[in-house]
Amino acid sequence: MVLSHVWGLLAHPEKEWKAIRKESRTIGKSYSSHVLLLAAIPPVAGYIGTTQVGWQVVSREVHRLTPESALWIAILSYLTILVAVFTIGKLIHWMSRTYGARQTLPHCITLAAYTATPLFLSGIMLLYPVLWLNLLIGLPVLGYTVYLLYTGLPIVMGIPAERGFLFSTAVLAVGLVTLVAVLAATVILWDIGVGPVFAG
Repeated sequence: MVLSHVWGLLAHPEKEWKAIRKESRTIGKSYSSHVLLLAAIPPVAGYIGTTQVGWQVVSREVHRLTPESALWIAILSYLTILVAVFTIGKLIHWMSRTYGARQTLPHCITLAAYTATPLFLSGIMLLYPVLWLNLLIGLPVLGYTVYLLYTGLPIVMGIPAERGFLFSTAVLAVGLVTLVAVLAATVILWDIGVGPVFAG
């Protein structure tokens, strides 16, 4: 069922992680039932926010992007999110033997996808791109995402909590490295011309 675990991860995560672990999973099922839809929230909201609402930096002048520029950025953001979920899932699978876990690649990708649920949902705040408001909402959301990782990884991977803590910390480090790689790729894309174009 599409988006069947979203509410459970927000309301009672440990119980929901146990239910997720018992399910038979494929990579396609994880993407079609969860990632493809939720990963679209930040790019779509960002497109609307940057083209229709705009933002102010220091002056009172409102800055907006052209629809064409914002569309390219939204498409590339969406594809980046899809690749990032797969990459982190693949790295979880690769690291799993070090920590004594024997889960399949689809379960590892599912873990990465469901852990990112709060980040996907909070993308709705990009409809109103105000830096202080986005930080005010984004920091607690990021904290809850980390909590989901530390709670869910030992359950889904079937390892003791102590080993799960070390594994989760390694995954968190991988996530930060992935974020830095995405930021570097963004700078390169902007440098070659696939960047924001401001509306006149």
